[in-house]
Order: sequence, then C-alpha cells, then structure tokens
Amino acid sequence: QVQLVESGGGLVQPGGSLRLTCAASGIIPSIDRMGWYRQAPGNERELVADITSGGSTNYADSVKGRFTISRDNAKNTVYLQMNSLETEDTAVYYCNVARILITRTKDYWGQGTQVTVSS
Repeated sequence: QVQLVESGGGLVQPGGSLRLTCAASGIIPSIDRMGWYRQAPGNERELVADITSGGSTNYADSVKGRFTISRDNAKNTVYLQMNSLETEDTAVYYCNVARILITRTKDYWGQGTQVTVSS
C-alpha cells in the first residue's frame, strides 16, 4: 500500500525559502515517477515539478529557476527546494506518485501541506 507523508510547509515572507519533504512507503523506485502539485483556493490542482526514476526533471514555467526537485531512492524520499518565494506560490502542496503501467498510469497522493507566502 502506497503512503505519502509530507512535511516542511509553513509561513514565509516573499523572497524566502522552504524545503518540502515527502516520505514514501510502498513505492517502486525503479518505476514510479514522483512529483509535487499545488492547488490554490478556487484553482485547479497544477503540476509544479516531477522527477522520473532516472532523475529527469520537469518544471512548471512559473517556478523554473526558483524551485528544485530531487529524490533519494534509497530513502524513498522526494524533496522540493523552493527559493525566491512569491505570494503567488501560496497554495496547498501535494506529493504525487505516478506508477507507469502498460495500460495506464495510477496516481497516489499525499494529504497536502500548506505553504503561505505573505509579508
């Protein structure tokens, strides 16, 4: 059974930094793609960044150059380092695991952690 536990959210001023951590269990590191999504009030959930089992990364245009995603397969953990935070980054951030199968992709989600950027 896949379980994702997130930590690291909080309140930070514009220009500040946070690091989000997702501790995973029940995943298959050689197959699963891991990532971070976010959802602000009134908006749809959107991709922030993801990383494949081989280490290839993908970022939303709005966070390129500011956020960095990484994973430690030995620890079953994925991180999101967020620098130069802006008020527009305020959202609930969700850890995601995408299991790539032959016929479909199965998604798993964490409970979410609140990130608030405010002066």
